[in-house]
Amino acid sequence: MKTQFVFDSDICCKNNSCLRPSTGRERPIFLKFSALLGALALAGCAVGPAYQPPTVDAPIAWKESTPAAGWAPFATPADALVRSDWWTLLGDDTLNQLAAQVQVSNQNIAAAVAATAQARALVNERNAALFPSLSVSGGAQRVGGDGRGGSSTNLDAALGASWEPDLWGRLGQLSGSAQASAQASAADLAAARLSALGTLASSYVQLRAADAEAALLQSTVQGFERSLQIARNRYAAGIAANTDVLQAQTQLANTRADLAGVQADRAKLEHAIAVLVGSAPANFTLAPLATTWVPTVPVVPVGVPSTLLQRRPDIVAAERDVAVANAQIGIQRSAYFPSVTLSASLGSSGSVVGDLLRSSNSLWSLGLSLAQVVLDAGAIAARVEGAQAGNDAAVARYRQTVLAAFQAVEDQLTQSRTLVAQEALRREASAAADQAEQQMLNRYRAGQVGYTEVVTAQASALSARRALLQVQVGRQAAAVGLVQALGGGWQYDNAPPP
Repeated sequence: MKTQFVFDSDICCKNNSCLRPSTGRERPIFLKFSALLGALALAGCAVGPAYQPPTVDAPIAWKESTPAAGWAPFATPADALVRSDWWTLLGDDTLNQLAAQVQVSNQNIAAAVAATAQARALVNERNAALFPSLSVSGGAQRVGGDGRGGSSTNLDAALGASWEPDLWGRLGQLSGSAQASAQASAADLAAARLSALGTLASSYVQLRAADAEAALLQSTVQGFERSLQIARNRYAAGIAANTDVLQAQTQLANTRADLAGVQADRAKLEHAIAVLVGSAPANFTLAPLATTWVPTVPVVPVGVPSTLLQRRPDIVAAERDVAVANAQIGIQRSAYFPSVTLSASLGSSGSVVGDLLRSSNSLWSLGLSLAQVVLDAGAIAARVEGAQAGNDAAVARYRQTVLAAFQAVEDQLTQSRTLVAQEALRREASAAADQAEQQMLNRYRAGQVGYTEVVTAQASALSARRALLQVQVGRQAAAVGLVQALGGGWQYDNAPPP
């Protein structure tokens, strides 16, 4: 049941006293009404809980950032990540050009930009509700017909105003909630950019790795072709069996098949990059490098774990979601208190335009309306309880996001450190395998070993070269992943202190 109490000065106008020209006797009424407005405005108070950012147990240092043998310590200054163009750390001009296209043409980023603009528009809408609204109306009517001596014209014009004072902070909470949502949308936009650019960098690194692996396999194919010719020559001379030729053919065919697979993977990566830059794959081509690709592994400053709370867009967005959920508690609590609406109007009517300007034809009104829920069977209490539970859930999601971010950084640190140690070992293994391959081939030419030993040595050498390349690529990919885990170069400076 909802009871409404109404105070409206129109009640005092039943004797048409309001139709008289203003004599100044109405002034006390206006003064009283103004005083009432001021009292109501000053009486406003928020009923929602004061927002406190959720606390997290952030470690003072990264567990996996301890330098190891062959592992260069991380740089302490964070100047590299302060810049938003973190991808330039890879030192590739083509990647820089693609990154610029992604920021302009990527459709996921475009959608996030639109969502942010929508959230800001909602903020403006909520803020507008804090102020009075003003309306103007007017009309004209011509009346006549059968049985009437003539026709007449009725004109009317009115100016109206209404205002809902934010006595209990509901409108302020709505505005604050919209503001927090807009800030979360801005963080989501940053996350979308980080994701798109991170995916671009990772895909580009893998594509250049495919180019390097294809070049490696092509060189290997040429070597295996020479080995096949040697086996054929020895077979033709009667100093080798036909099985040597068959083994050489098998190894050559398998390597050519591997090359075709790498080329197919490269084509898929090119298609993925095309979509990232907002282009159809059919209209996009990324030519292989004319020179040998050398992976560049930047030194990434990791800072301390606490900096992650304002540097990761997903963490900031989760924290802003908590602020939204907290505001909802106050919004629901405000339903316990009456809503108040103040209104005022000034109108005039007549048969000609000049009559609208005459004070004798004017009509004014002032009104105050109150609405209060008396009985709702616990509906408001249930909504408040639901809002509190929603806030608890938002806090839990925030803390889980923080923990996941800590894990991501630690994982990338472990991966980076491990790959540094692996690269040294893979380089040693590759050099040894190359020597063994050459020695076995020389001994085969001299008739000292069978071709099976040559095949085994060649396969080992190829595997070692490819493993070394994958480790080098993995180090670059791990650097990109670490930058992403650290939040890129985005920084939310307006966040409340954690």
